[in-house]
Amino acid sequence: MNGSQAIVHTLLANSVDVCFANPGTSEMHFVAALDANPEMRCVLGLFEGVVTGAADGYYRMADKPAATLLHLGPGLSNGLANLHNARRAESGVVNIVGQHALDHIANDSPLTSDIEGLAWPVSHWVHTTKSPDEAAGDVAVAVGQASGRPGRVATLILPADAAWGECSPMQHSLLEKPALPRVNSDRVDVIARALREAGDPGSIALLIGGRGMRAKASEWAGRIAAHTGCRLLGEIKSSRVERGLGRVNIPQVPYPIDQGLSTLANVRAVILVGAIEPAAYFAYPGKPRMLLPSDVKTYVLANSSDDIESSLQALCEALGAQGTAPSLLKAQSLTQGLPSGKPTVDTIGHVIAASLPEGAIVVDEAITSGRRLHDLTAFSPPHDWLENPGGSIGYALPVAVGAALADPGRKVLAVIGDGSAMFTLQALWTLARENLDVTVVICSNRSYRILYGELENVGGPKPGPNAERMLMLDGPSLDWPALAKGHGVDGCRVETLELFYKALKNAFAGGGPHLIELCM
Repeated sequence: MNGSQAIVHTLLANSVDVCFANPGTSEMHFVAALDANPEMRCVLGLFEGVVTGAADGYYRMADKPAATLLHLGPGLSNGLANLHNARRAESGVVNIVGQHALDHIANDSPLTSDIEGLAWPVSHWVHTTKSPDEAAGDVAVAVGQASGRPGRVATLILPADAAWGECSPMQHSLLEKPALPRVNSDRVDVIARALREAGDPGSIALLIGGRGMRAKASEWAGRIAAHTGCRLLGEIKSSRVERGLGRVNIPQVPYPIDQGLSTLANVRAVILVGAIEPAAYFAYPGKPRMLLPSDVKTYVLANSSDDIESSLQALCEALGAQGTAPSLLKAQSLTQGLPSGKPTVDTIGHVIAASLPEGAIVVDEAITSGRRLHDLTAFSPPHDWLENPGGSIGYALPVAVGAALADPGRKVLAVIGDGSAMFTLQALWTLARENLDVTVVICSNRSYRILYGELENVGGPKPGPNAERMLMLDGPSLDWPALAKGHGVDGCRVETLELFYKALKNAFAGGGPHLIELCM
């Protein structure tokens, strides 16, 4: 047995059975080891940002890590943006990054780089295997790091000689799943007292993040809010939200800074539940950097490493609210007629909300075109909503790949701006190759539309000719049905809401990938 085989066997022994890959010469022994173990599902991405983003999406829906296989420092570098997003989403990922043989690094051949230096900013754990005998133990540690609560990005660098070298016979032990920390009863008592004694409970907000946005946890939060009168808010972006009819639909702090400041202006105390204090995504001249008032009193009920659901349950019971009907519970479906005519930011959400099948997974990267999607789809059948807490665009297509592989019985809808989708266009090919049941909606406004608002926010002038050339995606315009066809995906272009509704219903009724270009 060589080092590569030992790693693959250890991954499989610990339920890591999907590998998203874009390998090169240094990883050929690992490829051979994967070939010898067909129980490992190997998924090729034509760009490393697709590979790392797919691993992120897989974890969000499977609640367990997948592996990636990347080629040396340049391959890792191509995947950094979506590893950044995975890290911010608290997704567990096991990266296997090839390295030159240890005795070849000093020769400074063309692809030599500081892989550990590249990996650390987007990883929680980085290690280089020094010998074949260490390979299995090293990857077991990596899996343990990625499988904790919250998920972590673990990067194992595998030199070629450690990959091809023979290792001693080994036993593949299963990693023990760590127990969640117990609920902190002292925190619960302090917060329950603060809620009971609040003169104005509406000035207290429960700010929910992470696994607090899952259905069971949010139901406990809804009971607390209904019983005490406190506000419920979610973080600006959440990695996974279980929402829709019959669930507590927690409104999120708005992304635009002025709206975020307005939403939080009257908050005098905040209870953090798997969340952190919200900061503005960017610094703006003359505006606060943090969104909460400076004099706010902060309580921490649970960190992301805690058992968030049990902590909310304990608080609910301490308040005597376990029998209270939750607030923000959506119980009635949309009854209004569908809008017609040209799609707008205010109308496309109605069509998507009315079309969404029960159990769907929505991947949202419609940064400007989808501003109202979240509110309107609260009335859709129960579904999961995936967003990008990391903020680096080009995440949605790869995350849709991973989500579809993790939960193949569910429909996946990815709603993406045309500018964002071009960052990881190659994911369309993987959707086609794996025949994944994903419907992609491209909100095509032929621009980086969000940057017009950001230019105004920083006090910039109205865009002139040079600025327009950096913000517009015309001359030539992108032909999305043609781009989809070139990657093996059926695509169409629609320019009215009536045709959009029909195209969505047809895509959901079928199987495999579809792309709809929605002209805005």
